Amino acid sequence: MCGIVGILGNHEVAPTLVEALRRLEYRGYDSAGIATVNEGKLERRRAVGKLVNLSDLLVHDPLAGKSGIGHTRWATHGAPSVVNAHPHRSGKVAVVHNGIIENFRELREELAAHGLACETETDTETIALLVRHYMDQGMGPREAAKETIARLHGAFALCLLFDGEEDLLICARLGSPLAIGHGDGEMYVGSDAIALGPLTNRITYLEEGDWAVVTRDGAEIRDAKNEQVSRPMKVVSLDATRVDKGGHKHFMSKEIAEQPIVIGDALSHYLTTDGKDIVLPEIDFTQISRMTMVACGTAFYACLTAKYWFEQLARMPVEIDVASEFRYREPPIEATSAALFVSQSGETADTLAALRYCKGKAGSILSVVNVPESSIARESDIALPILAGTEIGVASTKAFTCQLTVLLLLALRAGHQRGHISDEALADHLSNLRSLPGILSHALSQTTGIEEASAELAEARDILFLGRGVMYPLAHEGALKLKEISYIHAEAYASGELKHGPIALIDQSVPVVVLAPCDSLFDKTVSNMQEVMARHGRVLLITDKKGEATASAGVWKSIVMPQVSDVLTPILYALPAQLLAYHTAIAKGTDVDQPRNLAKSVTVE
Repeated sequence: MCGIVGILGNHEVAPTLVEALRRLEYRGYDSAGIATVNEGKLERRRAVGKLVNLSDLLVHDPLAGKSGIGHTRWATHGAPSVVNAHPHRSGKVAVVHNGIIENFRELREELAAHGLACETETDTETIALLVRHYMDQGMGPREAAKETIARLHGAFALCLLFDGEEDLLICARLGSPLAIGHGDGEMYVGSDAIALGPLTNRITYLEEGDWAVVTRDGAEIRDAKNEQVSRPMKVVSLDATRVDKGGHKHFMSKEIAEQPIVIGDALSHYLTTDGKDIVLPEIDFTQISRMTMVACGTAFYACLTAKYWFEQLARMPVEIDVASEFRYREPPIEATSAALFVSQSGETADTLAALRYCKGKAGSILSVVNVPESSIARESDIALPILAGTEIGVASTKAFTCQLTVLLLLALRAGHQRGHISDEALADHLSNLRSLPGILSHALSQTTGIEEASAELAEARDILFLGRGVMYPLAHEGALKLKEISYIHAEAYASGELKHGPIALIDQSVPVVVLAPCDSLFDKTVSNMQEVMARHGRVLLITDKKGEATASAGVWKSIVMPQVSDVLTPILYALPAQLLAYHTAIAKGTDVDQPRNLAKSVTVE
């Protein structure tokens, strides 16, 4: 969520800190700040709102120094304000922090008894106060940091900067990601490789419980037992850290347009050269009695879609759960089951906690992630990359369809292994999949009707989405996208549930988006659609040519998708759902890439 950057450089760091923070804007934030040490003196600047406000402040009140830390804050404890913005400082130490310190109240009380009172509403200030307390007792920065880190409970990534120390950063991670970058006579700390991309491609990822003393000569890393350890340095692709809009007005627009390419990349990765077989790690689905799938947000709807695929194609029982609820209901996990976790960032706190709950219980731990070096990937028995590339827009688009693609390939492999998909049927499915990128490209070229419909949807206060079968999860995803970036209240229902309550909401002011390819459930969906129109509801029908010819009479508007096999409809129909949200947000004038109150990577519970 929050973004962290630290630099021990050879040049003035304030402009570089701000630029690195700009690369972390995609995470979501409501305030920003930096601190530097110059000629031994620690100073900081903070501002509420966008980074441009911090930049303006630095023009009028600049910060010198070749060592510094920076932060973009997404408020948890305390409202967005300059006082609550990071870096927080107490005495000779400043800190930036991502996560939540769960025991901050008891630490506050202890520190108050020593005469160290809080000035902010944040849990983060407690870290600075505790370090100061130990330094006041005569400890040096390293010892004070070590003692402080040992006292913190919760999930955190943090970086400390000290007055009088121009060649020292101390950082730590527990539950939130943090990376160390290696330069030529310079060292860096960042929330992820994207922040450090222009500075270095040599990255060391801290592991759970690690803390590190960073100087310009390198990093000394210690684990949770305070034993010195060596963590591998990886060379990351500069393409993987590139952050640009590629000529598009918004990152979301670019990422929607990239879907045919990245899905093609995923298929190339997971299919044999001739495209007739699936290349996956050795997973014996015949020995798996049940699959448990866990995720949050959009990734949860990818799992809900995959449930249909696994149960229909592989006849495998599947349970899905929202990660934030999963471990608290303490579900029994059979040793013959597999647990699968889906996360774009691979750092989603609730999903990671659910994975750890399943460790030692499930027979195997699988993950579907976009960041191969993430915590979820590293802690899985098998991690399957979705190969979507960097996704900057907060509202997930290409990551969602790539998740669906990889999950479908898994379901097909399971169905084939378990004897429910013949060799011929598998060949047909893979042939259809290979044609999907071209079909998606064609669908993306047909957006005029979507833009027109979105202009009118922007006037609505409430919108309903309906779908049956694999379109039911897509209805939820469409409603979520619309809520996220247009701020219009939207709800999704299984079409057959309409008459069990939600139909009371229908009138001429409530548009109803119906996702209905002409499949085996089409006639039933049309019946539900007729119930809406009989009550003067305005129906926006998203279907194919056959569906439009059959059922477009009386609908408000129709959007026609290419014809695809039933199993591929969720991937294809994700596009109009995304585009409706995008163009509706444009019509309303909202911030498409950084919607209010949202963060890209949710690393706190």
